[in-house]
Amino acid sequence: MSIINVTVANVEQVTPLVKHFTLVKEDGSLFPAFSGGSHIVVAMNINGRVHRNPYSLMGSPEETGAYHISVRKQEKSRGGSVFMHEQIKVGSKLQITYPVNLFALEKRARKNLLIAGGIGITPFMSQIEDLNRTGAAYEMHYAYRSPEHGAFSDELSAKCGDKFKCYVESDGDTLDFKALLSKQPLGTHVYVCGPHPMVVALIETARELGWPENNIHSEQFSAPPSGDAFKLKLSKSNLEIVVPSEMSMLEAIEAAGVDAPYLCRGGACGRCELEVLCTDGPLIHNDHYLTDAEKAAGKKIMPCVSRAKCDLLELNI
Repeated sequence: MSIINVTVANVEQVTPLVKHFTLVKEDGSLFPAFSGGSHIVVAMNINGRVHRNPYSLMGSPEETGAYHISVRKQEKSRGGSVFMHEQIKVGSKLQITYPVNLFALEKRARKNLLIAGGIGITPFMSQIEDLNRTGAAYEMHYAYRSPEHGAFSDELSAKCGDKFKCYVESDGDTLDFKALLSKQPLGTHVYVCGPHPMVVALIETARELGWPENNIHSEQFSAPPSGDAFKLKLSKSNLEIVVPSEMSMLEAIEAAGVDAPYLCRGGACGRCELEVLCTDGPLIHNDHYLTDAEKAAGKKIMPCVSRAKCDLLELNI
């Protein structure tokens, strides 16, 4: 995948757990254009090992002199978010991919209903720029646990006006999905990004209320969970490698020098899908892409976030 060399031009502590990074191209030229909801993948060399994490682009799609991302410091970080928070300073060099949009706005929507939880607000920052520019109908609903964790809430209030509503858990505010979805006009599209339980609850509520599947949009990038180490046989590459407990299959494949496809690295897009040729143990699916039937069949796997509890897994790559 093509990469862009960037320099960190500014770092801002937005909340106790969120930092905002402004990136500029090393050669001073403009970045590629992008659309609201796009993300990039940031490559970080941590103790000699390359970590690649996806982050949503937050600035105005019309302003390509800089890219903007925000990173939440995760309590159970595999290293990426801690590295960004503790090691990346103004002047640091990074590599990023070109933008990809897996969470695009539906331009034919009668209305856009945006729902965010916590750091899930980030993809909506660029979407709101697009919606305000085109004059499209929308509402932004933002839930977070306490006032100090409401990243960008003041900025959103200024940009969205009465289209913006926040829900602060510590103040007893709750976001009633059923009530909210029930009163939307026909032709509304709903978009949700945030913690996994929140995303699942919103999708289930929309389906129960009879929302068309094409009108329900979600984004959630999962971090690859750790697990037992196992051997991986790459049939086309004629290699046998070990996947350590703290490394994803995709990372292990890349570390072995094999070029594996990816877009999101978070189990959402399906681009990294590989064919399972055989395994002597169960597959552990952690993606949001394969259907339950596909997971049960055991013929496909997303190596970016999924793994296996086995001695040997053979993949067609």
